Amino acid sequence: MLWSQRTWAELPADITAARQAAILPVGATEQHGPHLGTGMDWVLADRLCTAVAARTGVPMLPVLPYGCSLGHSLRWPGTIAVQPTTLIQIVKEIGDWAYHSGVRRLFIVNTHVTNFAPLRCALEMLRAEHDDLMVAVINSAHVSPRVKAAHFAEGDDWHANGAETSLMMAVAPDIVREALIASSDDPDRTEGLVFSHPVNRTSVNGVTGAPSGSSLASGQELFGWMVDDLSALVERGKHEEPPLPHSYFSQV
Repeated sequence: MLWSQRTWAELPADITAARQAAILPVGATEQHGPHLGTGMDWVLADRLCTAVAARTGVPMLPVLPYGCSLGHSLRWPGTIAVQPTTLIQIVKEIGDWAYHSGVRRLFIVNTHVTNFAPLRCALEMLRAEHDDLMVAVINSAHVSPRVKAAHFAEGDDWHANGAETSLMMAVAPDIVREALIASSDDPDRTEGLVFSHPVNRTSVNGVTGAPSGSSLASGQELFGWMVDDLSALVERGKHEEPPLPHSYFSQV
């Protein structure tokens, strides 16, 4: 169910069969410490949403590999960031064109924490313009209580930690540098802070957490939970209707 592999003659039936739904994965290209490749976020978005699309029958739009990664600074090479306003506009325009292809339920699946604010802005713009378009922004690390607990096990701030390293060991081992995992731990220094500081002021190597606690088995288990729980959410959304029928554009 990959949008990019379907033809214009096939997509209308695909979208209708999926109750007019589509999935848009949004990731990032950014440093992930010395032991993980810079594509970690978008690779996860791609692998996760591909699996969910296959299970639910909902077409998956091509993954966005760039996100709002400004907080990772220029300290480490490899990060390719876009401005929040750029991400808002890109996602808004993708949503517009998906709408004109027949999509009325759009699931935006986000795998990079600081993409959320721009994606929420895009959601606001899309639903204000298209009266019958329903949009959801789903952060992959928050898709269910068990998935959230696994991601946040080492602290409220985390990046390239045990959970993310385990996930890559399970779904994309080619971007993992296993020889560097044990020496890449760096603690969360954000607890109790008033301000939100960029990563150059909270981490010595771009990591927040303990990748040394990662394992293939835990990554396989966590990825399985994410596929199961996101698929269940998408299935619920396929059948959801607005609580009330009132138009955005009319007081009647």
